[in-house]
Amino acid sequence: MPETTPPLPTPSHTVGPFYGYALPFPDGERVAPAGHPERITVHGHVRDGEGAPVPDAVLEFWQAAPDGSLAGAPGSMRRDPVTGGFLGRNGTDFTGFGRVATDADGHYALHTLPPGNAGAPYISVCVFARGLLHHLFTRVYLQDGPDPLLDALPAGRRATLVARPEENRTYRFDVRLQGEDETVFLEFR
Repeated sequence: MPETTPPLPTPSHTVGPFYGYALPFPDGERVAPAGHPERITVHGHVRDGEGAPVPDAVLEFWQAAPDGSLAGAPGSMRRDPVTGGFLGRNGTDFTGFGRVATDADGHYALHTLPPGNAGAPYISVCVFARGLLHHLFTRVYLQDGPDPLLDALPAGRRATLVARPEENRTYRFDVRLQGEDETVFLEFR
């Protein structure tokens, strides 16, 4: 056999589009129990740099409970081997975690409770999409207000993190991956 040299390390690869099989799970968009009187909906579209919808993105959401606690219900990440659902989701307990895939039009919807963190209330978001070498982190603020992150941004950039209130306890938050009105993304070191 001819002698071969060991392969060189490879750079990061894009992360999709293979989400529809393994990452979304039943009721991943339902962080709050159906019919809860304080339940809110956050929805919007994920769009690329040209404004086209991203039909195969996955968004993960984490948030504080209405009382400000960060514990969530235990077991929200345990997988049921039969249904693919998560054993910790009983439809009653608030977990603080959701995972939602976009539809063919790039639309998503999350049903949750208002976060009770101090300052301007927000929900943390992680975006996975084709063409990304690494996932992106951002926040959805349900109202503008005093917050160290928001306060550090110019008004136009700040607006990309604040959801627009609509009727019936619903908020609109679009994620723009690049281009005009690109969403502010966070870098953790």
